[in-house]
Amino acid sequence: MKFKFCPNCGSALAAKEIDGVVRLSCSSKTCSYIFWDNPTPVIAAIVELNDNVILIRNKGWPADMFGLVTGFLEKNETPENGILREVREELGVDGEIVRMVGVYSFFEMNQIILAYHVSAHGEIKVGDELADIKAVPPENLKPRPFGTGFALQDWLAQRRDPL
Repeated sequence: MKFKFCPNCGSALAAKEIDGVVRLSCSSKTCSYIFWDNPTPVIAAIVELNDNVILIRNKGWPADMFGLVTGFLEKNETPENGILREVREELGVDGEIVRMVGVYSFFEMNQIILAYHVSAHGEIKVGDELADIKAVPPENLKPRPFGTGFALQDWLAQRRDPL
């Protein structure tokens, strides 16, 4: 999102070097607002159900594009509660966190991804946001080299070589 005006005083924002980085800041002499453009926290789940990983396709995605269950962390929500909420909302099943897989920078979307392995149980009921799902045996997964693909890559490596 690109702001043009200061949300505090309404003055125009201007590019200014701050701590060696060009950032938008308020042009008013009496306001100290700086638009930091911090990354947004995103939660992701590698959902395992009946020995398969459940991949989802959101409405509006190309027919061949599937990914992990993901969502935005909400105010006053822990990442653990958030990812279990997302699994319930998108798949209609309950789950338990097996473990955290890792934290990943997704610079292209200005996001930081907190990825978890979730063991789910129950019968899937596809949520309103989804166009389709598919169950894939872990050995058939092909992680992409961006976004949540790095989490899936690490999870597969940890399955092959547990500590």
